[in-house]
Amino acid sequence: MSAAAQLPTALVSLVGPTASGKSALGVWLAERLGGEVVACDSTQVYRHFSIGTAKPAPAEQRGVPHHLMDLLEPHELFTAGEYRRRALETLEDLRRRGRLPIFTVGTGLYLRALLEGLADAPTRSDVLRARLGARAEKHGPAYLHRILRRLDAPAASRIAARDAPKLVRAIEVCLLAGKPITEVHRAGRPRLEGYVALKVGLMPCPGELSQRIDRRVQSMLERGWLDELKALLARGIPPTAKPFGFIGYRELRTHLAGEMDLREAVQAIQQATRRYSKRQLTWFRKEPGVHWFQGFGDDPEIAAGILRYLEAQLTAAPMARAHAREGV
Repeated sequence: MSAAAQLPTALVSLVGPTASGKSALGVWLAERLGGEVVACDSTQVYRHFSIGTAKPAPAEQRGVPHHLMDLLEPHELFTAGEYRRRALETLEDLRRRGRLPIFTVGTGLYLRALLEGLADAPTRSDVLRARLGARAEKHGPAYLHRILRRLDAPAASRIAARDAPKLVRAIEVCLLAGKPITEVHRAGRPRLEGYVALKVGLMPCPGELSQRIDRRVQSMLERGWLDELKALLARGIPPTAKPFGFIGYRELRTHLAGEMDLREAVQAIQQATRRYSKRQLTWFRKEPGVHWFQGFGDDPEIAAGILRYLEAQLTAAPMARAHAREGV
């Protein structure tokens, strides 16, 4: 039996800004639709970093299986391509067991990697990055821009001359792949086949979202966020580990270093989170096919409306697919 002919063929993706209630909604829907939650978040893949990444606690999961959290150690690297590989394995497992995948999406790039495919770019090279970084420090980012212009003029035209991180990555891909990064991106990976993606978006009122973000940061601290960070530092995790740069962890580290009092750190975390939520919404608004709901996912009326919408779509999706196979 081909993938397109197998059931179930639907997957649900819940998109929206941080603190919009995606996690609670995902669990609530899973309980009613025979589903399991699949995290789609670049911060939740790391073990030990839990409170600041808003991983749902066991009590909040309410016995609903959660996937693609706590996949790797803090010093390990993870890419959107690796997320896609793991997500495909999870989808196949859920399909075999007849469970509905419900993705709670905080990282739009990961969802795009899964549904649309991404370029099969080579993984990073720390040696090459260090060499390029040293040259940028000595000659300035414009030096990197000139290198990229020789390797791939179209890519150089899209990247600002002072954007050193993007320039380093573009040059790295060109050198490691042995061809322009533009060509690498053009090749891409195939789109996800055999699934109907039902996309639901949460669009809370900006003022209410801002207040909720502020309250959630305070709640995280009350749950022991600072103690979690101290324990992570005591474990000897390298200070260069990526999760230490996540929103909140970096500000609290600055506080522990004596460079910022706790009140200032909290305000900085709240402000950074609000900015991040705006970037998320900017990304998700460009995501095609999203059915938007104006409110929070843990609002009973909003949740009930989303459930009704998904039930109707889940009923229609297999029928539409069957008609397509029959040429109707």
